[in-house]
Amino acid sequence: MKRGEVYLADLTPRSGSEQTGKRPVIVVSNDGFNSLANWRSIIVIPVSTNRARKGETLVNIAKGVAGLADDSVALCHQITTIDRSKFINYLGELPQALMMDIETAIKGALDMD
Repeated sequence: MKRGEVYLADLTPRSGSEQTGKRPVIVVSNDGFNSLANWRSIIVIPVSTNRARKGETLVNIAKGVAGLADDSVALCHQITTIDRSKFINYLGELPQALMMDIETAIKGALDMD
């Protein structure tokens, strides 16, 4: 598991407006932590197919990129951790340019610019 990889994951249970159910997620945690077998919590960005919303914390991803079946959007304001057991299967890896856009969106969401 590496930073920038996209997986199908089960985000149940969640509550309120948090993304839930089986959906793609983008791994954004440090590869040093990701490589530790006993490190269970992985930091991810949930992905949605609802591209109607616009904002500095949303990054559009075209259908087919990193194995995504539909045009999608990375919800960088919903950065979260999930246990390794929640990952179902590997979909693909994002291009470096998209990962840079996601990093910028995360910084905006966390006011870290």
